[in-house]
Amino acid sequence: MSETTDTPEGAGARRKSALWQRLLPSIIALGCFAYLYRRLSAAAGPEQTLLAYLADIFASVSWGRWLALMIPYSAFFFLIDSLIVWRVVNWFNTQVRYADILPIRGSSYILSIINEQVGKGAMGLYLHRRHSVPGWEVGSTMLFIMFCEFYYLLSWASVGYAISHSSLPDVFGLIPGILVAALIFFAGFALFFSGHLAIGERLRDRPILSAFRQAKIWQYGVVILLRSPALLVAVFVYAAAAELFGIEVEVAAMLGYAPVVFFGAATPGPMRSVAITLWVILFPEHPGEAAAFGFVQHNFFIFFNASIGMLFLRRANRELFGDAPARVADPQ
Repeated sequence: MSETTDTPEGAGARRKSALWQRLLPSIIALGCFAYLYRRLSAAAGPEQTLLAYLADIFASVSWGRWLALMIPYSAFFFLIDSLIVWRVVNWFNTQVRYADILPIRGSSYILSIINEQVGKGAMGLYLHRRHSVPGWEVGSTMLFIMFCEFYYLLSWASVGYAISHSSLPDVFGLIPGILVAALIFFAGFALFFSGHLAIGERLRDRPILSAFRQAKIWQYGVVILLRSPALLVAVFVYAAAAELFGIEVEVAAMLGYAPVVFFGAATPGPMRSVAITLWVILFPEHPGEAAAFGFVQHNFFIFFNASIGMLFLRRANRELFGDAPARVADPQ
């Protein structure tokens, strides 16, 4: 090792760097909340407290109609999300019935409240215990799903930017550049794992990257296509839900906004608070309504998905920790 990493000074530098990395998400989140507080306080005005202002907004929403939109959408997302896991597992790991994926995927949403990776770890444990899939193979499959999800969100965010770039904050002007860089990276990535690049053989052959060695180009595209109905339905649902909060937005405009916000919300760290703030930036004439809308949409989606998981929790525990033999069926 280098002298920098071996000396006490080097260790101190690593600790300082780690502290900086730990503090940055909190600083960004606090900055978002400070921005929201200023905007909402200004909208409330001197005659009304901030809490009263927000209470009036929440009281004006038809919650029955809102639930009639969000509950079917969340259930539809769950079915699509489970379909992705089922399809990829059957490609790269083992033959599993779609019906057997539903309990463990649903239950993993409970753990995902804490951390999305913990939820994926639960699915990995299920496949290892019930179908004897090695842990490294499961990890590889989860990495493949996350990799495809990035390109899925980036693809639709690019469509959204093309539609609504004139009304988006300037920072979203980075999206076309990110797309170009991501496509160039994917070309090299695909060449590397197909063996056409005579470099990095030891890295390419690592077990944790098994799914990428097996994957064909069309399989990446299939995952993106299978996920897309969830986003397209979300566009209609979010446009209708925004209207219930007093925000009038055309479906075409929401097609421009939603993928960009979802792209931000899927980013680890403080970007979820940034994504909620984005609704206020996108609808500056309705700061209170947009803040309430973003907060409720995001948190309902997380906690309702966890509620779906509760319905499957008993069976998932039995599948994970029981002694029943694994069931293998034709995935078709």
